[in-house]
Amino acid sequence: MSGPGLTIPIGQFIPGGSPVHGLDPRTKLVATLGFAVALFAVEGWAGVGVLAAGLAGALAVAGVPAGYLWRSLRPLLFLLVLTFVIQAFSFPGEPVVALGPFSITREGLSRGGFLTLRLGLLLVSSATLTLTTAPVALTDGIEWLLGPLRRVGVPSHEIALMMTIALRFIPTLLRELDDLIKAQKARGADLSVRDPRRLADAVLPLVVPLFVLSFRRADDLAVAMTSRCYRGAVGRTRYRELRAGAGDVLASVALVVWFVAALSVGRLWGV
Repeated sequence: MSGPGLTIPIGQFIPGGSPVHGLDPRTKLVATLGFAVALFAVEGWAGVGVLAAGLAGALAVAGVPAGYLWRSLRPLLFLLVLTFVIQAFSFPGEPVVALGPFSITREGLSRGGFLTLRLGLLLVSSATLTLTTAPVALTDGIEWLLGPLRRVGVPSHEIALMMTIALRFIPTLLRELDDLIKAQKARGADLSVRDPRRLADAVLPLVVPLFVLSFRRADDLAVAMTSRCYRGAVGRTRYRELRAGAGDVLASVALVVWFVAALSVGRLWGV
């Protein structure tokens, strides 16, 4: 656990003038949701390959640095590896390697790689959304999409605000944790030990200060919002109104063609 390892771009926004940055946040939110649905509806490696190629093209157009994506995925590599290992050992088929009562099957390796690729692409698409969309625009987009639920009493504005604040607080808390780790190391704490008990003793002093700092940040935010007369969505107007342009229409058409092509290729050459 070191300082550089905590610079994870989760919830951070990279300003830019690319066509992807210029899209309406509602278009990007719907595209991300549609990508997730298509990703788990497509069959076979060929269909997932079409989705992966399209996502790579969107990343290239957006100009998102590869290092940011790597730091987004690195903390979740354990989840990806765990998904692969579970499928490799649990999926029935032709044994390849036997480890006692357990065996790795050929079909398990294929299934594990397929699911791991799906999960990785889902994480990359989510990171692309936050890296290319400002938090305020993301809040407005989520609120607009949840707007129809107001008729049944769902506070769409408050939900969108909470989601965006939670997302925005992640890099802030990571910076606070980085400072705490450096302070503990300066006091002689060894956070590189592998013994679980000693590591727990070294990490425990970080938990209480991090919770205190979290509540302090939340209290400061509440005071700031109250001092600016924040009263929720009642009577609230926006400085910038969301307006979809020609680029959003073209992007929507391209997305539909992309998703249909992936589903069609997956059905034709699905394995």
